[in-house]
Amino acid sequence: MKKVIKVIFGISFIFYLFALAMLLFLNSRGGTWSTDLSLLESVKFNSNFVPFKTISTYVQAIFDGSMNMNIPLKNLFGNLFMFLPMGIYLPFFINKINKVKIFTVLMFIVLLFIESIQLVTRRGSFDVDDLILNMLGALIGFGIWKAKVVQKLLK
Repeated sequence: MKKVIKVIFGISFIFYLFALAMLLFLNSRGGTWSTDLSLLESVKFNSNFVPFKTISTYVQAIFDGSMNMNIPLKNLFGNLFMFLPMGIYLPFFINKINKVKIFTVLMFIVLLFIESIQLVTRRGSFDVDDLILNMLGALIGFGIWKAKVVQKLLK
């Protein structure tokens, strides 16, 4: 039974990584990139380094109806749930990541790298709020992984 679970997890992880790569790098999302601007000017224009700035804008929009409801819901919940599976997959495949401190540091580095790559390749924008929501989602996934019910199922 353990081998079957490992194979299923392995195959689903490959599909998840493929979908994640498509969403993060092959989709033209975020940012208004202009060829007239230097890279530094574009980075300045297309980045958010202020924590909770985007999140608060979207939460406010949900309550006051100032934008199409799909926009804040997709952004908030999409970023929250996009990395939730990573909180389950990483500790499943790498035993050393079974401690929350190690997982948190690793995920922060991975997420910072992803946000930076999106910015440099102009496939998105650097938004610290995306990083916060992605991290929160990964930690929720990690919490699910550590739940006694899940651990009992795997034994």
